[in-house]
Amino acid sequence: MQPIVQVENLHKRFGGLEVLKGVNLRVAPREVVCLIGRSGSGKSTLLRCINFLEEPDEGRVTVAGISVPAGERTREHRQQIIELRQRAGMVFQSFNLFPHKTVIENLIEAPVVVKGMQPSQVIPLAEQLLAKVGLAEKRDVYPSKLSGGQQQRVAIARALTMQPQVMLFDEPTSALDPELIGEVLAVMRDLARDGMTMIVVTHEIGFAREVADRAIFMDGGVFVEEGPPEQCLSNPRDERTRRFLERIL
Repeated sequence: MQPIVQVENLHKRFGGLEVLKGVNLRVAPREVVCLIGRSGSGKSTLLRCINFLEEPDEGRVTVAGISVPAGERTREHRQQIIELRQRAGMVFQSFNLFPHKTVIENLIEAPVVVKGMQPSQVIPLAEQLLAKVGLAEKRDVYPSKLSGGQQQRVAIARALTMQPQVMLFDEPTSALDPELIGEVLAVMRDLARDGMTMIVVTHEIGFAREVADRAIFMDGGVFVEEGPPEQCLSNPRDERTRRFLERIL
């Protein structure tokens, strides 16, 4: 089966610091991959390079048939990135909702601006997605009136309005109070059950054990260990993985 996401020999440097050191990753359609590791290991940078929020220095990223090499500065390259991002939705640690727009306005913004769709075309899908994340009644509310968990669920619904083929989650629960984490993870579990391809940077080891098809432990900009969660997270072979899990469990 052809991978829906393929990362080839990806390098990323910030000044003299090499944060990604030749990363290779293949993700199959409908697969859920969880990236774990300590802060600074390169997890979030890898995610941001997959949709070119950070421009890699070397390598190539392919998402749903759109293949983008690193390091080019052409008009064609910029257009490739736009097309790639339409296929890869992203949810961040902070919710990044527009505070001056209502929930429904937040959801329809990208399809209207990026795809040139009419609001009347997008609103039915946006309302359906709000119902999916349990927030249909918050349609006309402003973000300031929502809890953190509700804002993150709106952010997930907003990403889904672009009808992506892959969802990227960068520690989506790290900014939430403990009692709100469960409601966001529940939405992500539903997405996984529905067959959404997902790459998730997370410290929620219980979620990774339950939902992931594959867990990857990163350290120092490389993959140290990867495999099924029952192996990688419950019986790791590498000492670095064991030490990390002992600290957080």
